[in-house]
Amino acid sequence: MEGVDYMSTELLMGNQAMAMGAIHAGVQVVTGYPGTPSTEVLETIASRKVEGVYVEWSVNEKVALEVAAGASMAGKKTLVTMKQVGLNVASDPLMCLSYIGVKGGMVVLVADDPGPISSQTEQDTRQFGIYSKLPVFDPSSVEEAYEMMKDAYEYSEKYETPVILRPTTRICHGYASMEIKDDIIKHEGDGFKKDSRWVIFPKLSYEAHLKIESRNPIIANDFSNYRFNTIEGKGRLGIVSSGVSYAYTKEALSQLDVEYKMLKIATPHPFPEKLTLEFLKSVDQVLVLEELDPFIEKELTYISGKYKLNIDVRGKLSGDVKRAGENSCESNKEVLSKYFNLDYIKPIVHMDMPDLPTRPPVLCAGCPHRASFYAVKQAMKGKKAVFSGDIGCYTLGNAMPLDMVDTCLCMGAGITNSQGIHRAQPDTINFAFIGDSTFFHSGITGVINSVYNDTKMVLIVLDNSTTAMTGHQPHPGTGKTMMGNIADKISISAILKAIGVKDIQEINPLNLDEAKKAVTHAASVDGVSAIIYKSPCIYVTKSGPIQVVNSEKCTGCYKCIREIGCPALIKSNGKVKIDSALCFGCELCTKICPFHAIGGIKND
Repeated sequence: MEGVDYMSTELLMGNQAMAMGAIHAGVQVVTGYPGTPSTEVLETIASRKVEGVYVEWSVNEKVALEVAAGASMAGKKTLVTMKQVGLNVASDPLMCLSYIGVKGGMVVLVADDPGPISSQTEQDTRQFGIYSKLPVFDPSSVEEAYEMMKDAYEYSEKYETPVILRPTTRICHGYASMEIKDDIIKHEGDGFKKDSRWVIFPKLSYEAHLKIESRNPIIANDFSNYRFNTIEGKGRLGIVSSGVSYAYTKEALSQLDVEYKMLKIATPHPFPEKLTLEFLKSVDQVLVLEELDPFIEKELTYISGKYKLNIDVRGKLSGDVKRAGENSCESNKEVLSKYFNLDYIKPIVHMDMPDLPTRPPVLCAGCPHRASFYAVKQAMKGKKAVFSGDIGCYTLGNAMPLDMVDTCLCMGAGITNSQGIHRAQPDTINFAFIGDSTFFHSGITGVINSVYNDTKMVLIVLDNSTTAMTGHQPHPGTGKTMMGNIADKISISAILKAIGVKDIQEINPLNLDEAKKAVTHAASVDGVSAIIYKSPCIYVTKSGPIQVVNSEKCTGCYKCIREIGCPALIKSNGKVKIDSALCFGCELCTKICPFHAIGGIKND
């Protein structure tokens, strides 16, 4: 029937909801690089297999944004996904694209990670909105994230600008049962039209800058009427919140018998000044609850000063709210109780309950990275060596008893850190560990730098044939694409040879003796040498035979546990046992046991 919107009800994760929002808004080109908490957005779009939608995992976030920019110049609606540290990588093209603008709508989804739960930093992407002069949307619920995705495309096309959508971890990974429209907005685009606007020259950039500065106040005024920027409640005590903190605040207020007036900010940049001024004129003081930076608090302080309002603005800067980490319903309730001069009653904790055991992150049982680290450690025993690490599963090699990650900065930095350490301490043997996906992401240029500047370094590529840390996504070395196509595998050894690395060894690290000999040789080579430790992640290959301990041969020396720390190895009655539910049959422990007590002999 005409005029009927067909709906379906689905239980969706926030990332899935935003993916569906993009699909229904008519997205046509989707690019990104996997990074928790954003990964499932792109994966969901790929899994839905919508006709006419192209999806790719790009080699890094910079490339992803540049591919999407080209498609947008040709009139296609595009989506780029990444986490907050990925935006650092993509910031060069995004800053320039802010000046050039877009034709087809472009949403840059940047998932922030307060906590941080799985990131190097707690950086707040709202700040990047100011820096890049781009509009920012900040959803407070899964449902809102779905709706905002579609709104973001409308604003992007209306103002011919990229738009940032900034969900946080609890929005990305929260769930909601939602009614989803089945229709998709059709958008063909008119193709690439040659125009000087696409070429960034200084004079054009100057003119574009002036246009942006005159445009953003118009967007700010537009945002003052935006449906998710709201004022609610009554009273002279004001509260301002945004994102998931708004949901926490609403829940906390439902438990307090207080009168309040609340401003919700859904578009932190350009800031909705007109709506905010209306709110500030109606209250005597304001408490701001937000994650992570005092972004809104500073805007309120500025507006209060600009319009000479005698408003007491409280939040992170005043010391009323903590400056780092996540908020929660309980933490917001405590802050609100003090704000309203109420007694805060802490939740009852049952003292008879045992404490949860400490469970630090460790490499999985059977992970080939454990064997790689152990081989290098054994070969370099007694020698002056530094082990520079990188971002990925293998960062967990820093844990005892391996203790094999001395530096970890950002993607690809292990390779370049090691070169700097060599220049400072030439008598040190410097090892740089990097995974296969990270090698393609940002490792290649660092190796070129080492070859070019004749810097002695041992490169260790931990090739487990997947992007394991973020959920086993394909990369250029796997021979698969996100569209399901079979592609030529790009050889890491061929790349290393092509850029001038002359000494390259490819070894299975589970062959421990060979793995150690390779290290000894590589360390003796002048200039750059490389070892590719190639063994698949345990979750992309079949496990080997489960190992068992012969209790008669086991002396309880615990050397296997002390040296490799595999979680499948456990102490039991003064001896070692292997947890069959965890063992993947890598057989590394059998090569370490001095009494040959581990193998295929059944333990009585």
